[in-house]
Amino acid sequence: MDLIAKIEALFERRGHLQYGDERREPVTALEHALQCAQLAEWAHAEHSLVVAALLHDIGQLMDGAPTAPLRDDQHELTALPLLRAGGCGPDVLEPIRLHVAAKRYLVSTDPAYGPSLSDASRHSLALQGGPMNGEERTIFMAHPHAAASLQLRRWDDLAKRPGMRTPPLSYYLALLDELLRDTRVPRRLSIA
Repeated sequence: MDLIAKIEALFERRGHLQYGDERREPVTALEHALQCAQLAEWAHAEHSLVVAALLHDIGQLMDGAPTAPLRDDQHELTALPLLRAGGCGPDVLEPIRLHVAAKRYLVSTDPAYGPSLSDASRHSLALQGGPMNGEERTIFMAHPHAAASLQLRRWDDLAKRPGMRTPPLSYYLALLDELLRDTRVPRRLSIA
């Protein structure tokens, strides 16, 4: 099964679930992913970042029965081997890997950011290590994908609107397919 079929199967199997326990988000995992990707697209983000926005929480869908609750057990890392093996490069993988760190960074640098988080996101922040300290912020900002992960984080926080209309999953999977084909095509060098 190729990567696109695996992603489609994950969303089909567990995309109907909502994040959180008693602090539920008002959208399903699939609605959240589609909204996040759409926000990235509306911001004219590179295709790789639109795909990262779509897939940033896919790790939460990978384990458990179809009705088992989604867990936040380092979901930003869980899907990376699958996505890497499927052909995704660092421009997709690194914003996904860093989107939790981006939340921790923003909470520690923007006084208005923490209060703007949903109850479920504030709860998960505590599980994810809380606000970054000075050394962690310096290390985070030195990463070449820090800016992309901060963009992804902002879309992640906004992608929680019940009833928001978005393109279907197939639209963004076609974008992923195009991105994967572009990375597989060997580039010719011209010798002058």
